[in-house]
Amino acid sequence: MSHAPTPPAADARRETVIVFALSLAAMVVSMMQTLPVPILGLIRTDLGTSTANVSWVTTATLLSAAVFTPLLGRFGDQHGKKPTLVAVLGVMVVGSVVAALATSLPLLILGRVLQGAATAIFPLALSVLREEVRPQKLPGAMSLVSGTLAFGSGLALVATGLLTSGSDADYRSAFWMATGFAALALLAVVFLVPATRHKTGGRTDFLGALTLGITLLLLLLPISQGHEWGWASARTLGSFAGAAVMAVVWVLVERKVREPLVDMKMFVHRPVLMANLAGILVGFGMFANFLGVSYLVQMPEALTGYGFDASILRASVQFLLPGAIVSLLASPVGGQLVRHRGPRTALALAAGLGAVGFAWLALGHGHTASVIGAGVVVGAAVSFGYAAMPAVIMSSVPHHQSGIANGINSISRSTGSAIGSAVVTTILASQTIEHLPAGVPSLPAESGFTLTFWIGATAFALVAVIAGLGLRGRAGTRPAEGTPSAAAPAPEKASVS
Repeated sequence: MSHAPTPPAADARRETVIVFALSLAAMVVSMMQTLPVPILGLIRTDLGTSTANVSWVTTATLLSAAVFTPLLGRFGDQHGKKPTLVAVLGVMVVGSVVAALATSLPLLILGRVLQGAATAIFPLALSVLREEVRPQKLPGAMSLVSGTLAFGSGLALVATGLLTSGSDADYRSAFWMATGFAALALLAVVFLVPATRHKTGGRTDFLGALTLGITLLLLLLPISQGHEWGWASARTLGSFAGAAVMAVVWVLVERKVREPLVDMKMFVHRPVLMANLAGILVGFGMFANFLGVSYLVQMPEALTGYGFDASILRASVQFLLPGAIVSLLASPVGGQLVRHRGPRTALALAAGLGAVGFAWLALGHGHTASVIGAGVVVGAAVSFGYAAMPAVIMSSVPHHQSGIANGINSISRSTGSAIGSAVVTTILASQTIEHLPAGVPSLPAESGFTLTFWIGATAFALVAVIAGLGLRGRAGTRPAEGTPSAAAPAPEKASVS
């Protein structure tokens, strides 16, 4: 896209302001996903509910994101990205207030559903960047916005730990903090992000959105609740079977509808498909790191023979914050790597760093410096991975499909995070210490953490396979300049080059 009438210095200032506003919005939405993780125990005690019921505080956000992200990403492409962004951020503000004021679990879950809808911010933000940022600056801008996702997830854990560290801690303070951040992001988008010029128009494929939403619900629900329901229970197996059936229905619907929500040719286009598989694996690794390290360092060494007796506050600030900060600092580096060497190289580096970081955790989690150092390496890996995936997608799909394509990739990362959470929880619950003093609750064995970290290393090794084999060829190898690949129609290429 040309900005020839505007002086280069003014272009740079304008682009910086837009990237700042969208980075803030992306950071805030990523905070919403991990915000309640450290305070689920407080919520359970305060509202007098069970562990199984309180898990819906995290599950509800995931399911809401799965339903609304593809629909709103496509809606923004069709009817205007800024109005959609503003509306979604407004819903997030309302959801945060509802969660902060909730006096019952159903109301809190409602607030979390509204917060989850805001996950659509990320693909919308990338679509805005594609229109407003010069091609040579686009990889760096996308990488910075993407890097704030990993940073926001870690920041939420740290901030929640700080706010709930006292003896009279109130979990609602975390949701009031979320309200403030959401309002700040809303104001930034309203005043700093311009109205986008590209609108495709057309009908909204509500039938496609409905069938996709049901498919994702039936897939993600047993993944997130399988530990409580039992992995071999009728509910879990029935949900997975229902997801398979609905996936077939969704594909049939999208092949028949005149203006489908998802173009099936785009969906199975190799670079897009590989980016989505990488999204699942990187999302898995990020949550395996967050949860594995958080649980590990809080283990009472006197009872278990390992761990650091850390409080929630110490676990967040000392062990998780360094990795979150490095993930933010690594994002512009990832952008430069994508720009000069291509997203495939960035993804390969992410894979190598992730595998090394998790192997380090598996072999050396008995020392504070090792746990922190390995977490820093994994944080950089996640940031490079998040920088590479949007670049692969943006260079592989036409302009009018960028919102929905990045929306699907966002769902793939959320799916990976859900799988990571389920795997870590299941492993730690199944491998426990046999001989503990009477009255002491069950605690995970050290072997459970070692296995978790080796699985994380395997996930990133699979990312290396995707980078080396799945993205072999022209797509994903050239430096991303924000233009579609040969798969995109010629008019679309002309409009953004």
